[in-house]
Amino acid sequence: MATTARERLLNAATELFYEEGVHTVGIDRVIERAGVAKATLYNTYGSKDGLIRAYLADRHESRRRRITAKVEQHQDPRARLLAVFDALADSIAAPNYHGCAFVNASAEASPDSGIQEATAEYRGWVRGLLTDLSREAGAEDPERLARTLMLLYDGTSISARMDHDLTAAELARSTAEALLDAATPR
Repeated sequence: MATTARERLLNAATELFYEEGVHTVGIDRVIERAGVAKATLYNTYGSKDGLIRAYLADRHESRRRRITAKVEQHQDPRARLLAVFDALADSIAAPNYHGCAFVNASAEASPDSGIQEATAEYRGWVRGLLTDLSREAGAEDPERLARTLMLLYDGTSISARMDHDLTAAELARSTAEALLDAATPR
């Protein structure tokens, strides 16, 4: 249970922004849901954009923790790489899944916004993780495999959201496995 105004604001923003969109939700709704004064928002986050950045940073950290926990369950380099797709499957299976928060927020943002910066940071982390895991798994060109897996990762979340395809993650994992087989020397 959130006890500080900062936590209540972030929890309210997370819920509303993820369900309805960062620009669709007005700041007054976030403030009302959080049960704080408008001045508290501005004193804590500076602006709605500051709150959106905090929301995305929080999503990034929670996603990083979930993916890392899945990866660290394995010792085998191949299994570690494929665990990224297992973590994605867990996200897609959640009853409140509304797609990738970063894709959703980015679609609403101007090219030079803080939202795009937060999205780039998150995507850079995922791409870096996929590159490192591809290298560990013995891929001949880990950067290329990581870029290909990133396309697969993105497409999976979009397919799950737009097509309501709960099997997208299962198909993505088997496709990732085939890509990994093709990218590693025999």
